[in-house]
Amino acid sequence: MQDFNTISRVYFIGIGGIGMSALAKYYQHNKAVVSGYDKTPTSLTREMEQSGINIHYEDNVNLLDKDAQLVIYTPAISKDHKEYNYYLHHNYEMMKRSVVLGEITKGTFSICIGGTHGKTTISTMIAHILTDAGFGCNAFLGGISVNYDTNFWSSQNNVSVAEADEFDRSFLQLSPDVALISSMDADHLDIYGTKENMEESFADFARRLKPGGLLVTKYGLNGKYFSAPNHIRYSLQNEMADAYAANIVMRNGSYEFDIYTKNWVLDRVKLQMGGMHNIENAVAAIVIARYLKVDNEKIKKAVENFKGVRRRFEYIIPPRDGNIVAPIIFIDDYAHHPQELEALVKSSKALFNLRKCTIIFQPHLFSRTKDLAKDFAQSLDLADNIILLPIYPARELPIPGITSQVILDEMKNDNVSIMSRQELLAYISANYKNQVSDSANGELLITAGAGDVDQLVEPIKNILT
Repeated sequence: MQDFNTISRVYFIGIGGIGMSALAKYYQHNKAVVSGYDKTPTSLTREMEQSGINIHYEDNVNLLDKDAQLVIYTPAISKDHKEYNYYLHHNYEMMKRSVVLGEITKGTFSICIGGTHGKTTISTMIAHILTDAGFGCNAFLGGISVNYDTNFWSSQNNVSVAEADEFDRSFLQLSPDVALISSMDADHLDIYGTKENMEESFADFARRLKPGGLLVTKYGLNGKYFSAPNHIRYSLQNEMADAYAANIVMRNGSYEFDIYTKNWVLDRVKLQMGGMHNIENAVAAIVIARYLKVDNEKIKKAVENFKGVRRRFEYIIPPRDGNIVAPIIFIDDYAHHPQELEALVKSSKALFNLRKCTIIFQPHLFSRTKDLAKDFAQSLDLADNIILLPIYPARELPIPGITSQVILDEMKNDNVSIMSRQELLAYISANYKNQVSDSANGELLITAGAGDVDQLVEPIKNILT
């Protein structure tokens, strides 16, 4: 393909995706004319339009850029998409998003964060620490950083932090100097077939380390997959790991803790976001910052002012308004895998153990629901009250017999129901709002899922405040 520096026009098919939009912003930053198609407008597409990127929402070959030098497409795009086929049959240079990101990682010192969950928070935390400390990096993130209100930013320093996506084996295009793997739970079995095949793919990702690179993995992952000479294993609290947290103290939804390794200790680290799993994520991020020789005090300052990632344990209604304790705490989270849901519910209930916990969950993908229904049920059973929304299909066609009911049928908790969006908002307006008023210790409400459940967050907040 052409040298990136010579490309002046780029067209994106599926520009509104979180990974695609980061690349679109990258090209715009590098002075290219950027335009694209997406199925529906979102806050991300509106933001890009306001920055001067031309986006349309109709699959129409009369609206695409016929002068594009490079066409970047998402693997989720349908192969009968008219614009995709126009470019394909007219011999335009076309590349998957993952291939383009892979080319970028070849030419920079690249920190690539993989895992079936945790990767967005860890990559955003690393990028924030490096930026806040003055080290500098280019960030290609799978979520919106609350500190910077974006999923991409640039730096003069030739360092990139990128999320390594296992979907469609995309991460096998990357060339990391530092590779991190946070988890390898069964997921995307429609692509991999078996958990073992998926784990082998993570092993292949680890083997893509540049010579002399650093591999960082969560302690407890199957060691047979990893043989890098420079390998650090991290954990929340397991002292057998190479790096772990200790002396954890919870205070009003935030934490203070120390980090221990064989070679150094970092004490009194403060993290202003909920979830014990986020302490573990911080351990991983700090290990990499230390590897890059970022100053200890700068690391601690950056972690303390880290505001998190939108939709990752995000407080919509926080525990306190000044000195006033909120009658309801409302958390929104992207959790869409059983392990993520378990961590979310357990962490929330540990932080706010006197409050009744209600979770509103939107399953994501028919295939994932089919493969993991029992695991979803076990994780959701941990809440006091569960509301299931219909499955968000994303790129998939329906699978006969697979609805949210298959999760409900596996659940042991009797306080579970399936509601439409309209039924949910009516329930929040009447029953739930009254429940909050009558609660002696206050209520805890969680919305979770990777689909469009986030579009309900603002309406729910408006009802409750």
